[in-house]
Amino acid sequence: MTTPVPGAPRILLVEDDEVIREATQLALERYGFPVETAADGLEGLERFRAAPPDLLLLDVMLPLLDGVGLCRRIREESQLPILMMSARTEPIDVISGLEAGADDYVVKPFETAVLVARIRTVLRRTGIAPAAPAAPAAGPGHAVRVIDDLEVDTGALEVRVAGRPVPLTPTELRLLLEFTASPGVLMERQTLLERVWDYSWGADSRVVDVHVQRLRAKIGAARIETVRGFGYRLRRTA
Repeated sequence: MTTPVPGAPRILLVEDDEVIREATQLALERYGFPVETAADGLEGLERFRAAPPDLLLLDVMLPLLDGVGLCRRIREESQLPILMMSARTEPIDVISGLEAGADDYVVKPFETAVLVARIRTVLRRTGIAPAAPAAPAAGPGHAVRVIDDLEVDTGALEVRVAGRPVPLTPTELRLLLEFTASPGVLMERQTLLERVWDYSWGADSRVVDVHVQRLRAKIGAARIETVRGFGYRLRRTA
C-alpha cells in the first residue's frame, strides 16, 4: 500500500460495495490521498462527525442511510466539499444528489484519473474559503460588492442579504462572485463551467442549473434571471 503524502487532503469514502470500496481506496492512496472508509450511510455520518475529512466521496445507493440523505445531514452541519458517485445517469438521480448539497458527481464506472481530476478540481474550489473566518484589513483586491440589499465581501468572503449573513458552500460562493463581478451581464453555462468548475470541456450543464437553483433559494430567486437557451444573469430587484 502506498503511504499517503503528509498534509494531503483527507478523504472519507462511503461505499457499500466492498470490492469497489477497497479498489477506490487503494487507487486514491496511490495518488497520495489519506482515505478513510465507511460501508453504509450511518457509519459514514459517524466517521464524519468523529473526524471531519477535507472531502467526502459517497455513493448514492447506500444501506441504512442513502447517499442523498447522508449529503443532506452533512450539509446541515458542514460546508465541506462533497462528490457523489452513482451508476445511475437519469436526470432525477443526478439532480437529487446536487440538490441535496453535493458539489459535483461522477458516473460509475470511472477511470481513476477522472475521479482524481474531479477531486482535485473540487478541492481547488474550496481553496477560496479562508481557514479562519477572520476578515482581513481592507486593501488592494478587497471590496464589498453591493447589489440592492445583497452584499458580497470579496476579502472576508462573506455574504449578507438585508444585513443577515448567508452561509454558502465554496461552489455557491464562487458562482455568486462570478455573477456579482458582472451584474446585468449574461453568463453562459459553459463560461460558468469553465470559471467555477474548471471544466474547459462540455460537461453536464445540469451542475450549473442546480447550483443556480440552490443559490436562488439562499439569496432570493428574483436576483438571478434565466436567459432561456443561454444562461443566467444577475439583476437588480429594486
